[in-house]
Amino acid sequence: MQNTLQLDENEAWKLAFDALQQHQTSTENAKEVADALICAEIDGQSGHGLSRIPSYVQQLSSGKVDGNAKPAIVGSNGAVIRIDAKNGFAYPALSLAIKELTSCSKKYGIAVTSISHSHHFGQAGRHVERLAESGLIGLMFGNTPKAIPPWGGSKALFGTNPIAFSSPRSKASPLVIDLSLSKVARGKVMLANQKNERIPQGWAIDEKGNPTSDAKKALAGAMLPIGDAKGSALALMIEILSAALTGSNFGFEASSFFDSEGDSPGVGQLLIAIDPSFFSGDVFSERVETIINAILEQPSTRLPGNKRLEKRKWREKTKTIAIPQELYDEIVKLTKSIS
Repeated sequence: MQNTLQLDENEAWKLAFDALQQHQTSTENAKEVADALICAEIDGQSGHGLSRIPSYVQQLSSGKVDGNAKPAIVGSNGAVIRIDAKNGFAYPALSLAIKELTSCSKKYGIAVTSISHSHHFGQAGRHVERLAESGLIGLMFGNTPKAIPPWGGSKALFGTNPIAFSSPRSKASPLVIDLSLSKVARGKVMLANQKNERIPQGWAIDEKGNPTSDAKKALAGAMLPIGDAKGSALALMIEILSAALTGSNFGFEASSFFDSEGDSPGVGQLLIAIDPSFFSGDVFSERVETIINAILEQPSTRLPGNKRLEKRKWREKTKTIAIPQELYDEIVKLTKSIS
């Protein structure tokens, strides 16, 4: 059993911030990244949380990611905004996109933002949730380095390619749907590998195309798609929306998010914001609650994202984050090595 350490939220945030800032990351960017990682920990998504710090630091040190990059709007035409992340972290570019989408969609009813030269973007659901908190429907598509084979193949070609959707609710937290197109997020396999734990059968195949429960072999092999052939088709769709449409690298062209080898990943993201009032007037909220109530009337049902909200509420009470002692020691060592 791996030893864990309970950290105060502020202490955990500072741990991430210090490690990033000590490795050539601007104060503004370090804050954005630390915020995103701690949000992931609070929501129980540790695969997108502090476990990412060692690989982020490796990439900062090698120049694979530019910690000082400042995202820029490189094109704007009505309700379409193009953003260049400049081979930096995705989070500052996403914050810029959300700011632009919020104002633009309330003017035109709908707005789209493309992000190019981007990086790992963590919890897709949290980004669209920010749109829903402003009363907007949010959609996000993003590609990642190769992890899923085309259906019938054994060699990884598509990324896990997350999709996220959010809808505002009148008297409740936004409805958030966040899923990757592999049977599980690849970050969970990475976390299992860090903890020397096995993964369930059916998650992945090894380099030879054989089913495996060995996390290390899974990372060297490929993830299996949700819904079999249908999941593989959706992964292709996301590659086109988030890479071809944004002028970014496809999954099979992108370097890994997990090491310092190669050039910047250069992946892309596409975000869409919709103002419901332009489409259904003032009946949107009532219609959303009608279908939600119909779902919850059935025994044993729950809404997508409810577990995340439960974990968030629990951590809001405890104000603590559990981190493996080994990971904590590694991050502290990385920080001290520069200091």
